[in-house]
Parts: sequence; C-alpha cells; structure tokens
Amino acid sequence: MERMEGLEGEIVRLLEAHGSLSVAFLTRFLNERGFSCTRQKVERVLRKMIFENKVEAFYRNGNGRKHYRLR
Repeated sequence: MERMEGLEGEIVRLLEAHGSLSVAFLTRFLNERGFSCTRQKVERVLRKMIFENKVEAFYRNGNGRKHYRLR
C-alpha cells in the first residue's frame, strides 16, 4: 500500500508540472523516475484518484485517448 501512495503522489507531481498527460506519458515518466510500473497499474491508480475527485479525465484532439489533469 505504501508503494501505491508513493505512486499517487508522484502522479500528482507530474500532473502539476506538465498540466495534462495521457496514461502512456505518465507511465513513461514514472518509469524514468525509478518506479517500476505498467500502464494497467497507472490506470488503476488514476481510477481511484478519479473516484476521490483528485483527478479528472477528458478526451483531447479527437484521437480517442484519455488525458488526465488535476481538479
């Protein structure tokens, strides 16, 4: 559980720095920062954060990919 909280905090820091990001970019940046995670793990954490109203999801540019930003 501690690792998930660290992952959540790091996602918040990335979204603060970059504005909005897709799951692919979040996963890439997290792996570059030393977190060993998959896209599915990042999506699971993001769904939890959406449920807690910390993050919102939206579609951008009509390419069908969800982007996430802080509320």
